Amino acid sequence: MVILNIVIIIFLITCALAIGKIKDLIGAVILFSAYSLVMSILWLILNTPDVAITEAAIGAGVTSILFFAVISKTKRYEK
Repeated sequence: MVILNIVIIIFLITCALAIGKIKDLIGAVILFSAYSLVMSILWLILNTPDVAITEAAIGAGVTSILFFAVISKTKRYEK
């Protein structure tokens, strides 16, 4: 179980750093969604299912849809 926690935390740190470096905004939204989904798994491991459901619904679901809607109105790549 400890190894799983370490792998999840390393993945979360990697996603967070990649989101800051990537120039493609859709790629950043996809990475953010993956971050939120893995974070909800971490909340489940920590025995907080209410927080995990909220993270999955809001973080990965609603926020990603809003980001995609905004990106569709603007340019895809950052200058």
